[in-house]
Amino acid sequence: MPIPIDTPRQGPLSHIRVLDLTTHLAGPYATQILGDLGAQIIKLEAPGGESTRHMPPHFIAGTSTYFHSINRNKQSIVVDLKSPEGKQVAKDLADECDILIENSRPGVMQRLGLAYENLAPGRPGLIYCSLSGFGQDGPDRDLPALDIIVQALSGGMSMTGEKGGKAVRAGLPIGDVCAGMYCVIGVLAALARRTESGEGDYIDVAMLDVQIAFLCYQAAAYFHTGKVPGRQGREHDMIPLINCFETKDGVEVVIAANSATGFKSLSDFLGVPELPEDPRYKEPRERLKNKESLVATLRDAFKTRTAAEIMAHLREQGVPVGIVNTVDTALDNEQVKHRGMILELKGESEEERARVVGDPIKIRKAGRTGHTYAPRLGADSRAILHEILRYDAAKIESLLASGAVQEKGLAKAAE
Repeated sequence: MPIPIDTPRQGPLSHIRVLDLTTHLAGPYATQILGDLGAQIIKLEAPGGESTRHMPPHFIAGTSTYFHSINRNKQSIVVDLKSPEGKQVAKDLADECDILIENSRPGVMQRLGLAYENLAPGRPGLIYCSLSGFGQDGPDRDLPALDIIVQALSGGMSMTGEKGGKAVRAGLPIGDVCAGMYCVIGVLAALARRTESGEGDYIDVAMLDVQIAFLCYQAAAYFHTGKVPGRQGREHDMIPLINCFETKDGVEVVIAANSATGFKSLSDFLGVPELPEDPRYKEPRERLKNKESLVATLRDAFKTRTAAEIMAHLREQGVPVGIVNTVDTALDNEQVKHRGMILELKGESEEERARVVGDPIKIRKAGRTGHTYAPRLGADSRAILHEILRYDAAKIESLLASGAVQEKGLAKAAE
């Protein structure tokens, strides 16, 4: 059975309720973070369920692994927002929630009568966050956006890939997940202010804005010099001793030996002890100026030692070093497992078992210790109507009979 809505929830946000009107990745990722922090997440889904429930090719008990990765610790209610009754249910839920997060295109919430301006008069403490591709204003506000689009438009994609090669999308969906993280930062800041003022607020997060913010020191360098940064490859374009090298046994390792002691320790171990005293490499500015010859020498030297030897020596010396893991070896890492970064989630039936990556926020005194399986479609519809909205039995049955609210169903895998 679904966990009862009035069950005490662990976590520092256990007193907070969130209405989740999000789909796809960025929005659900944000609300999952809030759920991991203990907030009660009411996921409002359209009839048929959120699209990622049906995302091929991998399914667990009829629900996509994609959906499982970003929807733990939530409850599901199915509401038809095209019907007047469904819209009223959503409005009533907003009145009972502290936070509302949505990631529709700008204008959609206004057309539904669910915009901040519609809801805030009756719920002045409501914190409302809109997460979109380009923001709520500006010439591009109405354009659709996906992760790869904002990676491309931000200039970040132009810096990703091997030098001389084509621009490459980052393997991690940074356009989506980082926008979700900024959404959470904004919401938490608004919550902190609300404790003092009692007022809610409206937060506008754009995926493109977030990617532009990530340009960080690269943008500062461009503004100062007018030089456009190019592909970064597998190295740091300003610090030659942050780089990736192939070892004797063909394993790639990344090092960050940019301190004087780290450079000396690395050079001694690789059999090129003269490098730190060479006038071309002694100081950071000279190393950068003579980067090509320095890196070429180190590439040859790295091929004289195995990855295990290099890892052991540099770790002993306190020099940052790491093997370029694949996903399987990263998830099998003992440190990753020790930190609880792999969760085993269990649903109602034996077949409902999912392994997902865990919560990276470790809170000593108030942290959540248990996590719930992603909800079945509409599993909590009836309970939400009764326990949160306090609708009477006749009204609940009427809503269910009309289809304005639906309940209990497994999302089916796409054919």
